[in-house]
Amino acid sequence: MEKENVEQFSLPTYKEIPNVGLYLDQVSKYINECFTEGPDFSITNSMISNYVKHHIIANPVKKLYYRDQIARLIFITLAKGAVPLENLKDLLDRQAMICETEKAYSYFADTFNKRLHDIFRNEKNDRIREKKGRKHLVNTIVSAVVDQIYLNVRIGEFMTTDQ
Repeated sequence: MEKENVEQFSLPTYKEIPNVGLYLDQVSKYINECFTEGPDFSITNSMISNYVKHHIIANPVKKLYYRDQIARLIFITLAKGAVPLENLKDLLDRQAMICETEKAYSYFADTFNKRLHDIFRNEKNDRIREKKGRKHLVNTIVSAVVDQIYLNVRIGEFMTTDQ
């Protein structure tokens, strides 16, 4: 993964996601192409079929996937490394009760894009302050681990509310 590519990367907006109806192969190809010039994430046809089988995304309509399903798959592609699939299903189900996919995906994509760009912008400032990059790398690892712990606690709290 090239740093320059990641710095320039942005998730597609909701309106940029195709809504013409794509077959399974086309969906995985589209999503994987979204990530060819950015972070190293991917999805396979069998993963998508598994998400449908476990009702994490809606069944295709006449074997075609539309914008809402593809937006959810982009989210899943990114989030599956941080959130267990069974929790992703619950989170997506609850999100669907609160707001439509367009609003939820747009918020996610905007937040993701801003955070990704901010972290690289801040890294440049951090490196100027630090004489050695090792401290920055250790701090980044610690932040990732602490963020993961915090996420797991918050998901646990979220899953136990409103039940």
